[in-house]
Amino acid sequence: MYSQAFSILFVVFFLLTLGLRLWLSVRHLRHVGAHRHAVPAEFAATIPLDAHQKAADYTAAKTRFGMLHLFFSSAVLIGFTLLGGLTWLSHSLLPHTGNGMAYQVALLVAFAAISGLLDLPFDYYRQFVLEERFGFNKMSVKLWITDMLKGQAIALVIGLPLIWVVLTLMGKTGHLWWLYAWLVWSGFQLLLMVIYPTWIAPIFNKFTPLADDSLKERIEGLMQRVGFASKGLFVMDGSRRSAHGNAYFSGFGANKRIVFFDTLLARLAPQEIEAVLAHELGHFKLRHIVKRIVMMFALSLVFLFVLGYLKEQPWFYTGLGVAPVLGASNDAMALILFMLALPVFTFAFSPLTSISSRKHEFEADAFAATHTDARDLVSALVKMYEDNASTLTPDPLHSAFYDSHPPASVRIKQLNLAAT
Repeated sequence: MYSQAFSILFVVFFLLTLGLRLWLSVRHLRHVGAHRHAVPAEFAATIPLDAHQKAADYTAAKTRFGMLHLFFSSAVLIGFTLLGGLTWLSHSLLPHTGNGMAYQVALLVAFAAISGLLDLPFDYYRQFVLEERFGFNKMSVKLWITDMLKGQAIALVIGLPLIWVVLTLMGKTGHLWWLYAWLVWSGFQLLLMVIYPTWIAPIFNKFTPLADDSLKERIEGLMQRVGFASKGLFVMDGSRRSAHGNAYFSGFGANKRIVFFDTLLARLAPQEIEAVLAHELGHFKLRHIVKRIVMMFALSLVFLFVLGYLKEQPWFYTGLGVAPVLGASNDAMALILFMLALPVFTFAFSPLTSISSRKHEFEADAFAATHTDARDLVSALVKMYEDNASTLTPDPLHSAFYDSHPPASVRIKQLNLAAT
């Protein structure tokens, strides 16, 4: 009875989530299309009509592509669960692996490999058709394949030991396994923040020290004013892959470093670069990074606790179309099913995370306006919106679900008030 009820509940939430996401996409397409023929008044003096229309067309193309991918990923989800795909995969592996740890690890790896292969045509289209059409792709097919192989190798080297540890904890530490697994996962995430800038990121991109002495002096003066210590200022060769530009700081503790995309440095004036960096430093000084980490750890603890309960319930498996394997551990299957089902039940809460993120963006903008000229940040943002073909007229409801940053008009209005 519980199994059938859970199946019905899953199907209902699946259809509601799918319908909501499609409705939001249609709203977004209509809203962007309706405002395509005129630049919003507050941007009329800074962004030409052809750039605004390019952003509208780029947004529409991405949204339509997203809808197509949504249909495909929804079909894959149902195929893996209610149509028996995971059961078939499990039964195919058991004769070759036995019913021990090798079976569990193989199940997770096989699931990840199949999912990745199914998504591969979409990844290719996104990079070499969609991004290419709008002039953003700078990547060769060879580099794309190389990046993909490097990513898979890193995932195996780092991911397999983590999987083995988590599965061991699930099987051998009793009912509190979820707490021990959370401690391991949290420690792993913190370690990743430390090693990523110096060990992982250079595998994909080239990082060179900032060579512009005047810009370096300006940035070091900003860091001294706000009390930020960094292990270096670096330029990343983002132009090898994309025409999009950005700046960020990465690392944790004493390992923090500031990174500029070379595309950003080529486009913005020194005072605008300083203002953009002041915004990023605002996230650090206002402890947004720490708050986000704490929130991420808190949510992961809640989710692991829920999984700790669900993995012991037969209806959790059968309700999602999977027959638990008799005589073997079903921990890996529980992990996969939980990862598949969680977005179905949680998508409707997406605006809650957006609210928190947008609050942080406004605060970081205000911080930047305090330590630099707000007008410089406004002009930098306008250039970045134009260069990245970011729509100036998103549908408000779609934006509330999907965008971590406030709409351009709202954000720049706040900065203009700070500049007066």
